[in-house]
Amino acid sequence: MDKVVVSDAAPSNSFSEARLICRVCQKQFSRYTCPRCNTRYCSLECYKRHSLRCTESFMRENVMEELHQIQSNDATKRKMLEILRRVHSEDDMDSDGEDGSMLSEETTQKILSGDELRLEDLSPGEIKKFQRAVANGELSKLIEPWDPWWRKSSAASISLGPSGNQLVKPLDVEENSQCSFSSSESSIGEVPAGPENPLPPLQQLSRAEPSPLLPVHLIDVIYSYCFTLRIYNGDWHFDPLGAAMVLLTLSSVLGGDSRPETVSEALAACIEQTCSPAFRHAGGFKFGLILVDDAIDLLSLGANAIICLLCDLRRLIQAGEEMLRSENMEKAKRAEGRRKLKGVDRKIYFLMCWVHEQSEEVWSSFSGIVEVEKASLSALEQNRGICNMGEGKGASKAKVLVEEV
Repeated sequence: MDKVVVSDAAPSNSFSEARLICRVCQKQFSRYTCPRCNTRYCSLECYKRHSLRCTESFMRENVMEELHQIQSNDATKRKMLEILRRVHSEDDMDSDGEDGSMLSEETTQKILSGDELRLEDLSPGEIKKFQRAVANGELSKLIEPWDPWWRKSSAASISLGPSGNQLVKPLDVEENSQCSFSSSESSIGEVPAGPENPLPPLQQLSRAEPSPLLPVHLIDVIYSYCFTLRIYNGDWHFDPLGAAMVLLTLSSVLGGDSRPETVSEALAACIEQTCSPAFRHAGGFKFGLILVDDAIDLLSLGANAIICLLCDLRRLIQAGEEMLRSENMEKAKRAEGRRKLKGVDRKIYFLMCWVHEQSEEVWSSFSGIVEVEKASLSALEQNRGICNMGEGKGASKAKVLVEEV
């Protein structure tokens, strides 16, 4: 190592002043030493240049040390809980003008730790506040609106094989499964996957000729599917049994063995259920018109989109049936519920095979028919104001809709 000796006329009292040249730039006298590799350097710029390994490990250790120092202790946690209680107390005072019940210690700890919180875990006061937040729409502001998959550009380019099955098959799919669960759970909001296996001809499923009313029944099924997905904001996977019950309540074809004979009759029955007290929170007649638009969009997309819809519907029903198997109820009721869902699954599968055998021209003309019916319903709403659930109208108004149509 090079040494430069600087001598003065009056030498230091203890020793002669000797300095080392910076090992990085080789231009300045060194003033510092790296604590890791003992390299001599003159400035921060040279320190950063002398060894990337030294500088990165130094920064990493400093960050970790800082994080350890700011980790909350028990006193900090108690202070944060007190702040949360005070905030909730102030919110109650603002909304009610009186002091409401504050979050309990146990409830707040569950929220902070990220544990699952059920309605029965709340105190009566907390349940009251929660129900009030649901009623006035506060909670809905926290939920990002779902964008239906059939309104995305990718829905216009769905590609299935000649036999109606997916061209690409996931590796984790069971060989005997027509519609796998895993392919839909990981892509909520995207176009649902089609059948894993080829769809058989209708002649293999039934010797009888398909009913000429199947196009009408398909409208009921599509409308009910769109209703269920919109109610669940696109994600039925967290409660498949509840979603299946909503679907069967709304669909007179799948849930009530009804046989509507015209498109107007099918739409009237669907909108009647949409306007019923059971679904008064959904939006009534205006929401029904949005669902009719959804049906028109799906029909316009053609057979492949409808097959993917029906396959997703089968996943929903199958997941609901699987969930029902573990429900705590009477054995006879559980067996009856599973039998019902399996029957619905078979109906949807038959309908899916029928859709696959129809020509593409069918769907454009059929979508035009539904558009005409939608225009009639819109005019009926303007002239009669027959169903407005936002103002508390009941099922009696929905019956008028059926008569008028």
